Amino acid sequence: MNISFSLRKKKVNRSFFGNFSMFAFLAIVGAFMALPLVYAINAAFKPLDEIFIFPPTLFVRNPTLINFIDLASLLGNSWVPFTRYIFNTVFITGMGVVGHVLLASAAAFPLAKYHFPGKKIMFTIVVLALMFAPQVTAIPNYMIMSRLGMVDTYWAVIVPAFAFPLGLYLMKQFMEQIPDALIEASRIDGASDYRIFWQVVMPNVKPAWMTLIILLFQLLWGTDGNGFIYSEELKTLHFATNQIIQGGIARAGVGAAVALILMSVPITLFVFSQSRIIETMATSGMKD
Repeated sequence: MNISFSLRKKKVNRSFFGNFSMFAFLAIVGAFMALPLVYAINAAFKPLDEIFIFPPTLFVRNPTLINFIDLASLLGNSWVPFTRYIFNTVFITGMGVVGHVLLASAAAFPLAKYHFPGKKIMFTIVVLALMFAPQVTAIPNYMIMSRLGMVDTYWAVIVPAFAFPLGLYLMKQFMEQIPDALIEASRIDGASDYRIFWQVVMPNVKPAWMTLIILLFQLLWGTDGNGFIYSEELKTLHFATNQIIQGGIARAGVGAAVALILMSVPITLFVFSQSRIIETMATSGMKD
């Protein structure tokens, strides 16, 4: 009797109407959040007269590739090859992401699993660093890069990315969830600290560093390095496309094409990584 009553109670709580209402609400919110992306995709294929039509339309009526053709023509007339801008952006983004993930993970491991004097003070400094916007640290970063002789080089943008405080905080919080018994068992089996870090800790914090890759990739992919890089051959793709957009109203269509190109890479990375992150979060939970 008690079992049947509890089963009936579960069925009432998971009613079809409740599930449908929640699904409908989430679908509406998701569609609303997708509107800017839908508009950006359609705007890239709109002719100039449709871009300035009033009231504005969400979907393109007469799709055209003229915006992308004009963009290719403008980039082709630049004295610096377009491929050079792409290489600069890929190099800065790749080095910055890989370097920061490795350094943040290596620094977070002792903060999470070792006890030493000053540990709490160091982590407090990391938490306080989260409160400072990049604009606040721009001048100190420039002074440091100037003293190191890295101004007008790739490293002027890459090295400050290594000190992204959110990464260290995120990795430390995730590493604290790993049971100490697992690490002690690895030590009993004869594993060194380096082996424990690479073969035990890092695989179990995959959600953290996958999320960190997405966040830092988005940050570095959209950087122009104006305050640190002056040579045209070292400029990023974001800088080159911004120069094109500043051509005025006549280049509004080209600007829409630029926006679509710049946003497509981070979105693609997120789409392919999201399922991996969710899967890892669902399967890597560990408890003492």
